[in-house]
Amino acid sequence: MAQPATRNLGRLSEIAQVAVRHGFGYFFERHRLTDLLPWGERPADVEERSQRGVRLRELLDELGPTFVKFGQLLSTRPDVVPPDIIAELRGLQDDVRPVPFAAVERVIEQELELSLDKLFVEFEEQPIAAASIGQVHRAVLPNGDRVAVKVQRPDAPRQIEADLALLYQAARVIRERVRALDFIDARELVDEFAQQIRSELDYTREGRNAEAFRRNFRHDERVHVPKVYWSYSRERVLTLEFLDGMQVADLPADWPLERRREVAYQMTDAWMAMIFRHGFFHGDPHPANVLVLDDGIGLVDFGAVGRLTDEDMTKLTRLFIDAAQERVDLLPRRLADLGVRYPADREDAFRARLNDLYYRYYGASLAEIDPLEVIRDAFDLIYSMNLRLPSRYLLLDRAVATLGSVGVELYPDFNVFEVAKPYARAMLLERFTPSRVAGRARRESIQLGQMALDFPYQVHDILEEIRDGQIEIGFVHKGLDEFMHRIDIVFNRLVMALVVSGGLIGSSLIGIFAETGPEFLGLHIVSVLGFVLSAVLGVWLFWGVLRSGRL
Repeated sequence: MAQPATRNLGRLSEIAQVAVRHGFGYFFERHRLTDLLPWGERPADVEERSQRGVRLRELLDELGPTFVKFGQLLSTRPDVVPPDIIAELRGLQDDVRPVPFAAVERVIEQELELSLDKLFVEFEEQPIAAASIGQVHRAVLPNGDRVAVKVQRPDAPRQIEADLALLYQAARVIRERVRALDFIDARELVDEFAQQIRSELDYTREGRNAEAFRRNFRHDERVHVPKVYWSYSRERVLTLEFLDGMQVADLPADWPLERRREVAYQMTDAWMAMIFRHGFFHGDPHPANVLVLDDGIGLVDFGAVGRLTDEDMTKLTRLFIDAAQERVDLLPRRLADLGVRYPADREDAFRARLNDLYYRYYGASLAEIDPLEVIRDAFDLIYSMNLRLPSRYLLLDRAVATLGSVGVELYPDFNVFEVAKPYARAMLLERFTPSRVAGRARRESIQLGQMALDFPYQVHDILEEIRDGQIEIGFVHKGLDEFMHRIDIVFNRLVMALVVSGGLIGSSLIGIFAETGPEFLGLHIVSVLGFVLSAVLGVWLFWGVLRSGRL
């Protein structure tokens, strides 16, 4: 049973060495993690820490596909990662070497239970795209339809579980030994990543997402979503209609500027429709996931999606109304309604920072506002205040930020707010039509009535529990585990010191009063052994104290 743990420890040491090579040696020294390095070598210090985002991106690239995906998750967490690092992590590309065709054929035949030549008239052995979980091949069905077949890598689940075990071990080390990162729940972060990447292993879920997007855009002739061929799809194989177009990432540099502008605004218009109309949006508008077609754009890769409920949209509407009417004092409350959390003792500082950010842009025209600068300022506020955001809004933020970045690359004068503004205005009008207001009033009246009916029964239940002595009061001791851990260390060292002292005193008494028995260097052999054992334990105790940095 110890073998996997030993293997993980060796991999952690390897990761530490790669991190030092990319200039993060100072982190290991500062947090006393040099024991993860071979022979406790001293890492070289790197002065140019302003390039930490670039070095972290290069580090994750070198560590492999799972770590690249973990970096992509971190790029959506401005509450735990500084803005300069987020900007770099968003450049991570999930692009790996394809697996041999024989392995692809084996997976398809296992999932679809037929040989490849019976399933497809043509099947290209060379993939058109390859990522950490799967790769895509062009093929032709017996009815002549051209399709894109996404096939999962044979070892993907095993490799992902191994890497997740490693990340959980790293999270434990960070929690126990890196006190400067106490505000980050590393275990929770890995849990979120594990849930996300395990869901991507099920291609049927991605197929259902694709169908939902296709249904939502069925009346929009400019946005094309591929059809799912369910008879050729399973958990590890997904067959979609082939969209013949060019990735936005591959557009030539000399492409006409007007055509670039058209694509940028078509993309943004599609995502604004997803967010404001459908409440169901593609979470990764990366240039490789958008195709330029003759009559519009095509969407691919539906693994990461976000959902906004009608209640979410209502709360966002209230936030927009208060912002538009300059009611800045209400913005913290509106953000709290959306699920944004911040330390209670920093509420005044949060209001001041929010007020400053608001008036920095209030009243400026769209032409004067750089959307990426707004997003960077928002990220800085989130990180510096240790705000906690619901994951669906983090994904929404990532989508909007990526749209802004891609749009500017396509067309320098692009402004994502210019497209978003009419959608937001329409949403405001729609939310406050008489029928919508009446509907909300009716629903809330029913809820209030139900609460009034339940109240006497709830009071009765509480009184009965008090009578029966079933009411329990619990206390949450923040930081108590850490305190008990330190107390445990102190008592262990105290006991060790008493053992050493007792050994020295006992050995001295034996050496003084023993008159018979074997001797060594003029001392009784038992006395000598006692002195040696006490010295070894004393050196061990001294080394442990020295390593803790609390001499």
